[in-house]
Amino acid sequence: MNVRRLIPTAALAGAVALAATALTACSGTASGGGGGKDGKLAVTASFYPMQFLAEQIGKDHVSVDSLTKPGVEPHDLEITPKQTGRLSESDVVLYLKGLQPAVDKAVAQSGVKNVVDAATLTPLEVHGASGHDGHDHAAEGEAGGHDHAHGEGGADPHVWLDPVKYAEIAKGLGAALEKADPDHATDYRKNTDELVTKLGALDTEFKDGLKNSASKTFITTHSAFGYLAERYGLDQEGISGVDPEAEPSPARMKELQAVARQDHVSTVFFETLASDKTAKSLARDTGLQTDVLDPLEGITDKSQGADYFEVMRSNLKNLQKALGSK
Repeated sequence: MNVRRLIPTAALAGAVALAATALTACSGTASGGGGGKDGKLAVTASFYPMQFLAEQIGKDHVSVDSLTKPGVEPHDLEITPKQTGRLSESDVVLYLKGLQPAVDKAVAQSGVKNVVDAATLTPLEVHGASGHDGHDHAAEGEAGGHDHAHGEGGADPHVWLDPVKYAEIAKGLGAALEKADPDHATDYRKNTDELVTKLGALDTEFKDGLKNSASKTFITTHSAFGYLAERYGLDQEGISGVDPEAEPSPARMKELQAVARQDHVSTVFFETLASDKTAKSLARDTGLQTDVLDPLEGITDKSQGADYFEVMRSNLKNLQKALGSK
């Protein structure tokens, strides 16, 4: 059963308005670009999904630095003194509060005036080990037994895996960059519109690609796909919770074996940045196949694509194969 509830916040009145309020008074260099390379706006992103948005919307007007380097598991990131120093020199910081505690602390201490928290730009929800869309979400959230989320208020932070919610964040960031660098506002607006259109097309691909599936249940190492599962009518069964390093209990492993038999699951998914040991062990015990479902927390040489869109389309292809989509 899906365990989900909305995280109420008055800040969810709209992405554009939120972005405007998320940015406090602009720095003195903001109107013409700031302290980045070649006079560009210096943007620091917390990890890959935030970096990708900044690069796509800012393009030639921004210099983007990511706190989480390729191949580093973002949940357990530690911030170096050098990174802290660079962070304080940023014109704009884009992060997702609740995902990386070290980043949350560093941002709070940085003194940067223009801070955009992606968690304020789209409604966050609580997801449990199961991630398909239910009906009485509030009641399920109160009664559910698999609440592994570790974001703000127990919220699931993996919003970028839902193209619709990712587009909402893109709109908020676009508005924030317009305010931080008004000389290039027209370009930021144009780039945002183009990115949102591409995300809308990706959403359509997922809807069409998964609507006629023989099974709706998938098992994955890391319970990162609650928003994706909910958006497309699927049921995520996570071996661990939102934290990919969490060890599942013997009872959970037994439960998953029963789910695999009952829901005709064919595949156990693992990912690129976390250990595949538990997933492969479960697959052996149940006679299932294994494949990759990438939570897109970073891009590496092992990723199934060079950017967000390529990896998401690889995820779609792998889900279609596992679920028997026609």
